[in-house]
Amino acid sequence: MQRRLTIRSNPPGALVYVDDYPIGTTPVSTSFVYYGTRKIRLVLSGYETLEVLQPLPTPWYEYPVLDFITENLVPGEIRDERAVDYALKPQMIVPSQQLLSRADNLRRGAIMQPVPAPPAGPSFGPPGGPPGQLPASPPPPPPGAGLFN
Repeated sequence: MQRRLTIRSNPPGALVYVDDYPIGTTPVSTSFVYYGTRKIRLVLSGYETLEVLQPLPTPWYEYPVLDFITENLVPGEIRDERAVDYALKPQMIVPSQQLLSRADNLRRGAIMQPVPAPPAGPSFGPPGGPPGQLPASPPPPPPGAGLFN
């Protein structure tokens, strides 16, 4: 049984990561063992990074019981080849003045929001003493007071 996934992009030459492992630049093919959903990320300079959860559904001949028959009793080799194509979008360049005005708006919004007071926690001081002050250490045990007396 041969399983192969081919990834192509428009434009070609994007670096491809499948499940966070780099496999090469498009067009690229890789073999796989298990079906399911794969996380595919394409990175190309000048284009927006594309991240897709690509399902690779199990074919009918790979379901339990049938998979034993197709992999062991069918003569020859079964090839399952999957191909996916992705179109990359050109990266949008934001003018610096617009970026600075958005940053100023965010800063003003953060400054104007009231900061909540910290919740009243336990006092570490002795009863009736000033908070934040640690209690005095206990007096030493009398002489002769040990564990085995």
